[in-house]
Amino acid sequence: MTLRIAVPNKGTLAEPAAQMLTEAGYRQRADGRELVLADPDNDVEFFYLRPRDIAVYVGSGRLDLGVTGEDLLRDSAAPAEVALELEFGHSTFRFAAADPELADGADELDALKGKRIASAYPGLLGDYLTENGIDAEVIALDGAVETAVRLGVADVIADVVSTGTTLRNAGLTVFGEPLFTSQAVLIRPRDAEPTTQYEQLIRRLQGVIIARKYVLMDYDVRVELVEQAVRITPGIESPTVSPLHTPGWCAVRAMVPATDTNRVMDELWELGARGILVTSIHACRM
Repeated sequence: MTLRIAVPNKGTLAEPAAQMLTEAGYRQRADGRELVLADPDNDVEFFYLRPRDIAVYVGSGRLDLGVTGEDLLRDSAAPAEVALELEFGHSTFRFAAADPELADGADELDALKGKRIASAYPGLLGDYLTENGIDAEVIALDGAVETAVRLGVADVIADVVSTGTTLRNAGLTVFGEPLFTSQAVLIRPRDAEPTTQYEQLIRRLQGVIIARKYVLMDYDVRVELVEQAVRITPGIESPTVSPLHTPGWCAVRAMVPATDTNRVMDELWELGARGILVTSIHACRM
């Protein structure tokens, strides 16, 4: 049976999602106006939908999987669950206000009681208020909510924040702890039985995630220094160590976190390793 997958057709998650699926070996649309794309080689069909609608379609079982934000999944209350965290599109859901006194005193949740709070995520906001015993009025808006305070519709807003620049430009101050921390996720209907295509997709996406986080590092080091060297580059399971033609030397290959590349190279050089090479990983299976 063909696997049907929902992908965001616009917004901040659309391009990264398409790029990740491409790196995983799946076809993606060349024309942004296409709403359905078949990938017969992988027995998959992609549906390009509004990000906010994806959880509803997947939760209903009409589609098998979908890429959306974890915040949108939670807000929808759809009967869907996270199948895989995709490690992009990170954001937080935060309160913001124009009133400095409110922002300064809002570490105490009591400061929000009786306030009007506007949000494009009323389900997520309502759950938070209920869980914390806060009696406040939720003002549901569709889209940008930055002007709600200025126009007198609300006293506070609750919105998704990546950098906070948009809110600051609107004269708002972000305050308090995040209500929710989100990222892009692959979702499936709750309690769905995995299929062969589903398991293949998961393996491929996991391979892309690992490939993005690690690099391959090769270097030469004297035999008596191998144990010290592999403590610097332990790899994921274990590094590969091979003897060189030159007596007393070994070649070592290991996976290293990409963010640690230069620090690790410095440490290896100081130890006495030479011929240190770094290679990007295009794909992998672990």
